[in-house]
Amino acid sequence: MEEKVIPSNFIRNIMIEDLQNGKHDKIITRFPPEPNGYLHIGHAKSIFINFSLADEFNGITNLRFDDTNPLKEDIEYVKSIKEDVKWLGYDWENLCFASNYFEEMYERAVLLIKKGLAYVEDFSADEIRENRGTLTEPGKESPSRNRSVEENLDLFEQMKNGAFANGEKVLRAKIDMSSPNINLRDPVLYRISHATHHNTGDKWCIYPMYAFAHPIEDAIEGVTHSLCTVEFEDQRPLYDWVVEKSEMESTPRQIEFGRLNLTNTVMSKRKLKLLVDENFVDGWDDPRLPTISGLRRRGYTPEAIRAFCEELAITKGSGAVDVQLLEHFIREDLKLKAPRTMAILKPLKVVITNYPEGQVEMLDAEINPEVPEMGMRKIPFSREIYIEQEDFMENPPKKYFRLFPGNEVRLKHAYFIKCEEVIKDENGEVVELRCTYDPETKSGTGFTGRKVKGTIHWVEATKAQPAEFRLYDSLILDEEQEDDGGTFLDHVNPNSLEIANGFVEPNMADAKPHDKFQFFRHGYFNVDPKHTTSDSLVFNRVVSLKSSFKL
Repeated sequence: MEEKVIPSNFIRNIMIEDLQNGKHDKIITRFPPEPNGYLHIGHAKSIFINFSLADEFNGITNLRFDDTNPLKEDIEYVKSIKEDVKWLGYDWENLCFASNYFEEMYERAVLLIKKGLAYVEDFSADEIRENRGTLTEPGKESPSRNRSVEENLDLFEQMKNGAFANGEKVLRAKIDMSSPNINLRDPVLYRISHATHHNTGDKWCIYPMYAFAHPIEDAIEGVTHSLCTVEFEDQRPLYDWVVEKSEMESTPRQIEFGRLNLTNTVMSKRKLKLLVDENFVDGWDDPRLPTISGLRRRGYTPEAIRAFCEELAITKGSGAVDVQLLEHFIREDLKLKAPRTMAILKPLKVVITNYPEGQVEMLDAEINPEVPEMGMRKIPFSREIYIEQEDFMENPPKKYFRLFPGNEVRLKHAYFIKCEEVIKDENGEVVELRCTYDPETKSGTGFTGRKVKGTIHWVEATKAQPAEFRLYDSLILDEEQEDDGGTFLDHVNPNSLEIANGFVEPNMADAKPHDKFQFFRHGYFNVDPKHTTSDSLVFNRVVSLKSSFKL
């Protein structure tokens, strides 16, 4: 078997150097989501990096929930994240929760107080912000900074015991209010929150801030390389400070990489939650969302997503990646997996007047011409069929090669038919075509008597299976991509979902949720797991058949 060549990246090079220098015996990484929303395609990149690099060096990866904010977290998110990571094809070594370390975090905070490196602050959040300074001006020290160790220990214990209201006090690190790095200007380590936690219940009413908790969690678990996105780069000095001053036995190394941004795609968890909460979409798994559950419901495969992530360069840059690259990989994956079949999304009835009444003929069609071993399927043909409305024009322009009065086309897998008569309703709308067929032109017989320029697809009418088709477009209009303001919901695309009602071949009646097909000319479709029932088939279009995108 040919050995797979893995593209180089700077994180891999760091790991190789650390192993060669004896700094670590084993690579340990972690994927640390906050359970305050569903994972999206950006998280898939982080999952891929953490798990694949650890696996490459025979290391391990932990799945750890950074559940330090009970006001925003929910067990629903915990369950969905575990499901998504498993579905992507990864298995963690240890399942961890930051909340399981709350006792040790508290003891480390007490240690910082005893060392004179933390103090209880009386300022409100607004006052802390006002006195923090700017990029050009240093911050101002709080009077609380001069409290004695004994007083700070007493106040911190009172905070723990519930003596103060939310926001009345916080615990701050004592570092440097004039530091050029604002993150080091006495950052908040603990805040009061009288809220029930999904894991610890009402045991705690003080909770550690992410910037304090995360490095301690990494150190407790013996993480060697703490991989995160570039927005945390300025916090690395604080990360290192917490590990050192808290006297953690293990010293993780934080390394930042560029986050994934996709064109025409909402990548903000806050915005995604807003779309869900305001009912602009059909839940977190809406196929228009870039959530892992949304992509899964739409019809993306874990193989396609992993191939997409592997193609991305692991760099510090966070430039936007064309969403067509993701679409390329799902096409590449499904073209060898998805059975070919025919579907009519917007039906127009055709009666073949010279075909015998009551006769149903079974025709042969390949299941997937690119994979001959998938075999053949049988499709019925009779006097009445459906074609697409767009495959007929009464007054066509030049170079229109589909059906029009007097023109002949080939029916895919069947015969040539010629339009003889157009039937309209009282409003002048075309409702039926009367055509004739030539029995000598049957597909597969080698007929060469004459040629036609157009081939259209069809579905036999009497046995056709009714189906609903959901066609998707970008959820957010382009001009909103760089705007993080309050008008975000004003830019939701009202045409992001089109629903069509038509027919599929009768052999599709037994299609199950998540079955995938290529519908001739329409694209790749997935049986929707949420709305499909035993009496109703619903298909989501995963992606169209073709793109101008070049890898």
